[in-house]
Amino acid sequence: MPLKLYHPEPGANSLKSLIPLKEKGLDFESIYVDLHKFEQHQPWFIAINPEGQVPVLDHDGAIITHTTVINEYLEDAFPDAPPLRPADPFGKARMRFWNKFVDEHVMNFVSMHGWHRMVGVIARSIESGEFEKLLERTPLYEQREKWRTARSGFSEADLANATRKIDVAVDKVEKQLGETKWIAGDMYTLADINLYSMLGMAA
Repeated sequence: MPLKLYHPEPGANSLKSLIPLKEKGLDFESIYVDLHKFEQHQPWFIAINPEGQVPVLDHDGAIITHTTVINEYLEDAFPDAPPLRPADPFGKARMRFWNKFVDEHVMNFVSMHGWHRMVGVIARSIESGEFEKLLERTPLYEQREKWRTARSGFSEADLANATRKIDVAVDKVEKQLGETKWIAGDMYTLADINLYSMLGMAA
């Protein structure tokens, strides 16, 4: 059953699903989506994922989106590959607790700094008329607003709050790692990969 992963550069979200594919030793086709050319909003990609978001996993025609879901799917679909999820219910719950923490309390704030430092430069380099056309092809309202904010610049207050949230998250992670070998316990799991992918981008 062929696997394909549609993704941009291996940072944050893309790295989060590329690592499990490699760790589990799964053969897959890497399909590059150039965000600088807005390929994620082109009709060919919207036909794959109507949300216009990457990464996307295609498993023999079954389309899976959102990295946390993709990674759990890989655990379910390939049980004979090296596991990245505990076998016991409590271990699974701990892993999912930390994944939820990263997804809700880390990812968006790391993303804000990334958009401020990198995407904002791209957004400001596009002429106004062309920029509005690109926004019209962006399926999700939240993404359209994010592009507009990146173009004008995130406020200092928002950036400071994002930094504070990241600092709180790092302190929480360091405290946990002072008690357990890995973030969810004694086993290297998807939660460690999630943390590495997101907090690594905040460094």
